[in-house]
Amino acid sequence: MSETLGLQAIQVRPGHPDFLDLPWSEPLGAWRAATGRYVELERGLSRHEVVFVGYDHGTYALKSMPERVVLKEYAILRTMEDDSVPAVEPVGHARVRVPGEEEPDGVLITRYLDHSLPYRTLFRTSGLARYRDRLLDAMAGLIVRLHLGGVYWGDCSLSNTLFRRDAGELQAFLVDAETSAVYPELSDGQRRQDLMIMEENLYGELSDLSAGAGALPPGVAVHDMGRVIRDRYERLWDEITREDSIAPTEAWRMHERIRSLNALGFSVGEVSLVATDGGHRLRMRTIVTDRDYHRHQIHSLTGIVAGERQAALMLNEIREMQATLGEQLGRRLPIAMAAHRWLEERYRPTVERLAGLRERVGDLPELYCQVLEHKWYLSERAKEDVGLEKAIEDYGMRFQSA
Repeated sequence: MSETLGLQAIQVRPGHPDFLDLPWSEPLGAWRAATGRYVELERGLSRHEVVFVGYDHGTYALKSMPERVVLKEYAILRTMEDDSVPAVEPVGHARVRVPGEEEPDGVLITRYLDHSLPYRTLFRTSGLARYRDRLLDAMAGLIVRLHLGGVYWGDCSLSNTLFRRDAGELQAFLVDAETSAVYPELSDGQRRQDLMIMEENLYGELSDLSAGAGALPPGVAVHDMGRVIRDRYERLWDEITREDSIAPTEAWRMHERIRSLNALGFSVGEVSLVATDGGHRLRMRTIVTDRDYHRHQIHSLTGIVAGERQAALMLNEIREMQATLGEQLGRRLPIAMAAHRWLEERYRPTVERLAGLRERVGDLPELYCQVLEHKWYLSERAKEDVGLEKAIEDYGMRFQSA
């Protein structure tokens, strides 16, 4: 039997260690004393054994579970990664046989989120008190992102979440997808079930934390936190998924709507206009993107090299043109065709007319984006779409002699 103990199979994605130097013949609970790679990190509650190990590549979390569960969670995390859903990076999985176990066990390997904080640290450290309210927004935003991606969490909790500070804000990332499932779209019942589980789990976690001596600062509302996150989730969900009705003369509201979604941290993957008796119904499909998504897409469609925010603004306008032309033609227009029309009819004529301002602004994408911002400002003030031509003229008069 002894010769069969240890690592039986392992699969690791490129760019990571092979993990062959770890003490696989021992259960994970004994690794603290069995390897110099063991790393002590605070973590949330878990029904399974979890250890952290350090390499030059970074820190990795290893979780022991039945192999079928490991393979299921690994596949779900890969799907989340492909869809840019905020979650830990799946690195690999292993099959091991340890002392006292008749059947092999599985081990899930994920990359530990650099510079992240578990919720216990946020509540126990006085210097991080200002982030506790942001935690509520981060949790609500994470659940919305999961649900938009068709992900049913199944065990939404603070223990299964890591938080990372970002320019004074908090970003939340899913850590444990053991009970998760991915669907083309979630029903309202699935979303409500996820939120109910979240409220129950949060109450239990914070009650447990409160029971510890001085673990929970005074003024933290244990009973209310789950409800507050749910309320913020509902407001965010409604803002993202609602449909607007706009009149033919209110095209500027399309841009305003996209801007509001961008401000909430969401990108718009598709815009459509559906004709109604009183005008059009505006529908938008929101997507979760990585930080270089817009740069790569605008370059692929137009060849323009732009910053991420510049690219996002230009893609917003291409989406608006795609929706408008599609409604006029009575069919959905490919994004590549809309991008070509935009490039020839809007971008190039604009930057050519204002080429004298390039040195003042820095580069052509920034020049065009400033004109877009100016157009939005004029349209909002006039409560109607003033059009690109007027924006160019007004922008040129204001800044040519500056």
